[in-house]
Amino acid sequence: MDKKYNYFITSNKMYMIIIAILILALIAYGHILAGIVAISLYGLLVIYNIKNTKVKKDEWKRFIEDFSSKLDNATRNTLVRLPFPLVIIGKEGEMLWYNQKFFPIIQDEDILGKNIKSIVKEFNLRQALDGKENVLRYIKIKDRYYDIYTNVVDTSENTKDRILLLYFYDVTDLFQIVESVDSEKEIVMLIEVDNFDDVIKTIDEDKRPLIIAEIERTINTYAQSLNAMLRKYDGNKYVLSVQNKYIEKEMEKKFDILDTVREINMGNKLAVTLSIGVGRGGETPMINENYAVSAKELALGRGGDQAIVKNGEKLSFYGGKTKEVEKRTKVRARVIAHALVDLINESNKVFIMGHMTPDIDCLGAAIGIYKAVTLLGKSCFIILDNENNSIRPILEKIKEEEDYENAFISSKQCIEEADTNSLLILVDVHSKGYVQNMNVVDYFNKLVIIDHHRKSTDFIEGALLSYIEPYASSTSELVTEMLQYMVEKPKLKPIEAEALLAGICVDTKNFYFKTGVRTFEAASFLRRLGADTIDVKRFFADDLETYLKRAEIIKSAKIFKNIAIAICPNEIEDTVLAAQAADELLNITGIQASFVFVKIKDEIFISGRSLGDINVQLILESLGGGGHMTMAGAKFKSVDINEAFEKLKNAIDKYIREGEE
Repeated sequence: MDKKYNYFITSNKMYMIIIAILILALIAYGHILAGIVAISLYGLLVIYNIKNTKVKKDEWKRFIEDFSSKLDNATRNTLVRLPFPLVIIGKEGEMLWYNQKFFPIIQDEDILGKNIKSIVKEFNLRQALDGKENVLRYIKIKDRYYDIYTNVVDTSENTKDRILLLYFYDVTDLFQIVESVDSEKEIVMLIEVDNFDDVIKTIDEDKRPLIIAEIERTINTYAQSLNAMLRKYDGNKYVLSVQNKYIEKEMEKKFDILDTVREINMGNKLAVTLSIGVGRGGETPMINENYAVSAKELALGRGGDQAIVKNGEKLSFYGGKTKEVEKRTKVRARVIAHALVDLINESNKVFIMGHMTPDIDCLGAAIGIYKAVTLLGKSCFIILDNENNSIRPILEKIKEEEDYENAFISSKQCIEEADTNSLLILVDVHSKGYVQNMNVVDYFNKLVIIDHHRKSTDFIEGALLSYIEPYASSTSELVTEMLQYMVEKPKLKPIEAEALLAGICVDTKNFYFKTGVRTFEAASFLRRLGADTIDVKRFFADDLETYLKRAEIIKSAKIFKNIAIAICPNEIEDTVLAAQAADELLNITGIQASFVFVKIKDEIFISGRSLGDINVQLILESLGGGGHMTMAGAKFKSVDINEAFEKLKNAIDKYIREGEE
């Protein structure tokens, strides 16, 4: 065991030699007095090291003697001659002893007395001492991989006097085989040119074959770089069979094929974009294909121009930083409208529900659907558990109408009124975390979703009809289009048309953001039905107290990398006011995006807004939220406001770093 004792002094020897050289240098350069003082201190240090080494040796000897006294000769010989590397650690994790086989692992490193975590970072001492963690798989130490088996030994009748025996089994060869097999697994990739028809329409007819050929050439070259099997199964859709190791590299490169395709320029006015879905981690190719289909649908539902990798239940997102391109055809709106009419006619009753803390867009869309359902002669109700300041002006005015006397009910009343043949229509929401009441959703067998937000990872499944169009300015715009196909020559009351127009105004910030041709078409349709723009403006008027509260929030803003971040004072508990403050902050010169925090009970809400250069949806999505490129939100539960603030800053840092790469 003398060799092990030497570990106590090996590193100290080096330090002592260095100090001695420095002292000699002092004397050589004439610093005699300083040299004498240094020699004195050096002598004290030598004495201290000798004593400290002796103490460590004595402690180690006492441990061995105490431990050995409890073992017979056969057991001692077994521990010393064990063919596997063995380490004994104390109840605090300190390494007390190891056998000869452990030498190659540590490579002459001084480890006695150090904590086991200095070698095995993944080790959980508490669980091991309690017998809950018996095996650690594929632990990397230096350049090798080990399975570590633990065994608890009681050194006395007191269960607190425990030590742990750690056996190390080299599984490097097995690990490399598993890695090799995993890297060569075939996975499924689906690629779709998501705006193929729109791009073709923007180019001269004589150049259309050229751009089609260039798109195909680019995708073929990409497939060859992955050594993939490529098959085109539709005019703008491709399927690839790729080895897992190549997808790992693509994930590291963040699927730069998205950028390559976007740079194709053959006179087209729209950039070519792809939606990519990758399925991996499944036990069979069929499962991987299902993963890929789900991932591609999610990419399309989030606006396209992105790649999504689905590995079991884990989703990874790449791209999605460009603005959604407006679809100019109304075919989908007509098809959805006719399908919805069929579902309404087949149902006994229809219920409409939005998201938590509904805004004007949510309420306007609900009123539009309510009107269509009643015109079709069906009983209809709007579920509204809580009012808020943003919708109160419209709500008070709409309730004055005779048709809406019993239109609004609570979630509890809904469950009492509904039957097995009732239909639930969700407007302006598709996420489980933001729907007004998830228990109501679970109660219904028939579900329809109408929303304009980018599809989130926790979207509600099982809908008979899902109309999620992220290119649209608002859900009110989608509903306004559908109304024209659901009912022949729909006759809306002025207040109903104003509610829908107000919904469009609030989500476009008075036609500044996400405004396309169809947005103005919807607005002009509502104007013809009697929507008064002055009345709509009155819906957004604030009292003096609200205006001052918003000013107080804006005053608290801090600037972080051209991004304004504000925290609402404790007395303000209004998400709508926070969202309005976030909008106002964008009016400040130099501010590219804004985030406002508001705490309501044990929840913290974040409203994010942007002028377009910064994608607030990607930032807040990393925190569990979602929305649009220029308008998004997120919430935390049971988190301190300062902790939430730091999480947001870290998410912004990560977004900026990825943008620079």
